[in-house]
Parts: sequence; C-alpha cells; structure tokens
Amino acid sequence: MTKNRIIGIGETVLDILFKNDQPLKAVPGGSTFNSIVSLGRAGMNCIMVTDVGGDHVGDLICNFLQENGVSSEYVCRHEKVKSHITLAFLNEHNDAQYVFYKDHASVSLDGPLPTFSKDDVVLFGSFFAINPVIRSVVGGLLRKAHEAGAWLYYDVNFRKNHIADLPDVMLNIEENMRLANVVRGSMEDFGYLLGLHDGDAIYERVSRYCQTLILTDGACQIRVYTPEGCETYPVQPIETVSTVGAGDNFNAGYIYAKLAVENGKLRMGNSTFAKNNCQLSTINCQLIKMAQRWSQDVCQQLGNNISDELVEKLKKEQI
Repeated sequence: MTKNRIIGIGETVLDILFKNDQPLKAVPGGSTFNSIVSLGRAGMNCIMVTDVGGDHVGDLICNFLQENGVSSEYVCRHEKVKSHITLAFLNEHNDAQYVFYKDHASVSLDGPLPTFSKDDVVLFGSFFAINPVIRSVVGGLLRKAHEAGAWLYYDVNFRKNHIADLPDVMLNIEENMRLANVVRGSMEDFGYLLGLHDGDAIYERVSRYCQTLILTDGACQIRVYTPEGCETYPVQPIETVSTVGAGDNFNAGYIYAKLAVENGKLRMGNSTFAKNNCQLSTINCQLIKMAQRWSQDVCQQLGNNISDELVEKLKKEQI
C-alpha cells in the first residue's frame, strides 16, 4: 500500500444486471464507486465519500466497501432515505442500457468529510459531481483538494437523460475541469455535453480549463491530448461478458499506474518503467496500457470490479 490516499467522491447504487430481460446478478456500483473498489482490491489506500440510505441495500454497500479494503468512514447514512437502484440491460453485444431509480434531490452529504494533502489523489465525476443540490459541499471539497495540492481526475460521464439539466450544471462542469489535472470523457459524453464529435474540437474546448484530456470512443482508438499534441492508442478487441464497469476501471487502472510511476517501479511483462528514466510519451503509453488492462478484465466477467486473478498478477508485478 502506498502513502497516497485515493479519495473517491461520487454516487453509490445497487446495480442489477439483466440479460434477455432476466436478472443475472446484483452488485454495488456507481462510476466512482466501481473505480475505488477495484483500487482497494489492488491494495491501494482508498476512501469513498458518498451517501446511501439507512436500508438493507445501504448495509450491503458499506459492507462491500470494507470487504474490499475501502474506508467507509465518510459514507453518509440517511435513515429515512432509500438507497439508489440501477437496472442494466445487456444487449447482444453485452453493452448496457440503463434505467435509473434515483432521487437526485434527496442526495445529501451532511456527515464527516475528509481533509486533503498534496499526496492525495481525488477521483470524481458523473452527475454527483455537478448536482446543484450538493454542489456547495462537493465544490467545496474539490476546491480544498486543489488548494492542498492534491491530484484530481475528473471523469465527465455525462448521460443523455441529463441534457435538460445543462443550463443549471454547465458552470459546475467547467469548474470541475478547471480544478482537475486530468479530464477523461467519451466521445458520447461530449456529444451530449457540447454537441461536438471531433476530438480536436473537443480538446479545444476542454483545454480552456484543463490541459490534459483522455478521450475514449468505445472500441475505437483512445486519444490523449496535452499541449504537446495528441497521442493515439489502439483498443484491443476482446470478447465481452458485460461492459458495465469498463470506463470506471479504465480510470482505476490509469490511477494505479500513475502512482506506480511516482512511487518507484512497476513490472509489466518483461519491461519496467519509472518516472525518472522515461520520456513522457512512454509513460503515457504505459498508463493507457494499464488502464485498458483493467477495463478489459472487468468486461470479461459479470461484475463491476477487477478479478482476483488480476489482483494476484498485479501483486507479482510490483517491485
């Protein structure tokens, strides 16, 4: 476990997966939640800031965090509120269509909240990070993290069902980008958010706030934009079982590799890399490679988090 804390700020739900309209599995989820749990499984020092109901689902979620090595100290429990539910219907390609059972107006972060240091990594995103109901709290946390020198990773993850909310949340999105060290979003996200479908045009807009953009596009190539230019990386084709946690674990794998670079070395196959002896482009390549590795691992199982097999491989690769 590294000295770095990874603090996730985001919503938590119970995901119920369906195939051919029949339920397959129920697992705790949520975009940031999925990332943090996978990082906890990989032995990282993780904390989740979220809210859940005072019901059985809330108990299940808190227990799941603790079982996977994630602190639930900053999970706000609300006794008279029901925990959120998401139905994920897998199509013939095992891509998910979602139905959400959430009351965004009932979200509240009224419990203890963390303080930050320069060694912290903060992962945040989705509607939770822009919800006007809790923006005063979430925005305050992000500003404090930024001021403390923490490293912030913003996953835009903007859904079609929130397009009508854009007039109320666009300033929050822009501030999130301004506070972040890295912005990650899909071509679909920015289509809904900005009405743009060209990577260069998307970066032109994002770069007004944040200089590093990771742009994903399903099975198409990944682009990493920085002021030095754009680097592209192919996506390896695989057979999928479920894509529910694909993007979330891409984020987790990227953060895992970033911290490995900063804290020493990480063995990947027959190669090693370290921050002090690699060019930036080589490091970026290894970060994206690890991000894809985590994402693909999750896509090959019914679950939102990396497998026990990958966890064991990661342990052996640490130097």
